Amino acid sequence: MPLIQTIAPEEATGELAELYATIIAARGSVSNSAQLFSISPELLRHQLSFIGYYMNHPTLSMPLLAAIRIMVSSAEECRFCIDFNTGMLVNMAGWTLDQVAAMRQDPKTANLPEREVAMLLLAIKAIRLSHSINEDDLNALRAMDWEDKDIFDAVNHAARMLASDIMLNTFKVEND
Repeated sequence: MPLIQTIAPEEATGELAELYATIIAARGSVSNSAQLFSISPELLRHQLSFIGYYMNHPTLSMPLLAAIRIMVSSAEECRFCIDFNTGMLVNMAGWTLDQVAAMRQDPKTANLPEREVAMLLLAIKAIRLSHSINEDDLNALRAMDWEDKDIFDAVNHAARMLASDIMLNTFKVEND
């Protein structure tokens, strides 16, 4: 049970009930992480919009985005997010558990195309050592045909994942 009062799907009313219905239609259930946002339906709406944007991203692949989330969550020790995104890579992208474990030990080994590994490494560096990012880092990605919007979106994704991890860890949200 989280440290903060959340609203279960069967207790939701109004806008929250509508948002939960959207989640149930997409996932079949309302995760504990989504229930954390029940405290603020407006933030839940923003979170769902954020997720929708990245689910349909034209250039950042699902495996790349899941890898970013795993690497950010690994540093934050957010079991909920590590497990969820590992499941996505295994069940939807065909990765093995050994491949996920290897990436967590050394992200350069991620089961991704070379240009996506480069983007993954930049996103991790941005979260861990943001002051060290320089023009050479961005030019290396540009040379691999990444656009500035792609770079921005990847770093934003990592930063938002960090924020989510902090919220889940702070309020002790348990795995579903």
